[in-house]
Amino acid sequence: MSDVVKQIKGVASEVRTKIIQGKKPNLNVPVRSLANVTYKIKDGFFRLKGAETERTLTVNTVKTFAQTLRMMSLSKDHIEAGKHSSKREAYYISKNWGDARFAEQPESDTIMDDIEAMLGVNREQIHFRADEHGGSVAGELVVVDRDRKTNKPLEIDCSRFGSGSYTVPSVVEHLKFRTHAKFVLCIETNGTFERLVEEGYFQSANCILVAMGGVPSRACRRFVRRLADEHKLPVYVFTDGDPYGYFNIYRTLKVGSGNAAHLNEYFCVPQARYLGVTPFDIEDFNLRDCTHPLQPVDIKRAQDALKNDPFVKHHKEWQHAIAVMLKMGKRVEQQAFAKHGLEYVVKKYLPAKLKAPEKFLP
Repeated sequence: MSDVVKQIKGVASEVRTKIIQGKKPNLNVPVRSLANVTYKIKDGFFRLKGAETERTLTVNTVKTFAQTLRMMSLSKDHIEAGKHSSKREAYYISKNWGDARFAEQPESDTIMDDIEAMLGVNREQIHFRADEHGGSVAGELVVVDRDRKTNKPLEIDCSRFGSGSYTVPSVVEHLKFRTHAKFVLCIETNGTFERLVEEGYFQSANCILVAMGGVPSRACRRFVRRLADEHKLPVYVFTDGDPYGYFNIYRTLKVGSGNAAHLNEYFCVPQARYLGVTPFDIEDFNLRDCTHPLQPVDIKRAQDALKNDPFVKHHKEWQHAIAVMLKMGKRVEQQAFAKHGLEYVVKKYLPAKLKAPEKFLP
């Protein structure tokens, strides 16, 4: 019997015992938010402080309580049968649960995250898979996977996809890597990733390119973390110069999020450094006529980061960068460098940045 199944049975047993005793059963779920995390640079990621929400069985909570137990039961069945379901499939399976069924997938996703936090495990351990894209990879890397039918090693050379790229699978723990690359460059947009691939940047810079496709998925973060740890590779992050790129994408990759604080130790990349685009690049690279006004949502996100984000509150460099951005009232995109020509980002911008890593934001 797996440890996770033992935990699930233990929770179910406690609930049953309290009901038999005529007591109200309860489930304690860690609070998943920035308000309940702490950040220490020696840890390198957000940790939960310990606040919990007690979910007691009452008339008002009976549906959520039942949904939590049904989802745990589904997880147990999957583990014992050696099966996995996607988050979307789990949502549709709930349609057989009568009054405990989920009306929308965000409800089932939240319960799944609660169970992870409650048991102290990750989604893969309770046999659910994400529906999200794992990220794209190109460059000086050989991924050693296994053949589904024969289970024999299967080598995938990420430098030989032509105009395409390797896609990170939803589960990456079984993968092995071979590489002589100098660094990993994680990129926010697929457009910029494809530009760098087309210009042969991974060859000239001897690096590995990873397209995060927005906020990086857990699989993408774990892939980069394992690659960086096992081969002692620096990780640089290249996003748009706006609050979303800084805090939803970069910060999530580097130290994790409040919502997934129970898993940040494994799904973040503490060694990551921010390469660009910064508010200072607008002047340094003559992009004044390529900026866009900050929208109200941008301003709110920046102000919230200054006030509430433990990572930002720890690093004065980020506080200064945000203050400059807010004063300018401008944001700038990765593709803005195309103003100077399609090859500019490869031949001028990235080489200039890489010459001065001491100037990278933490």
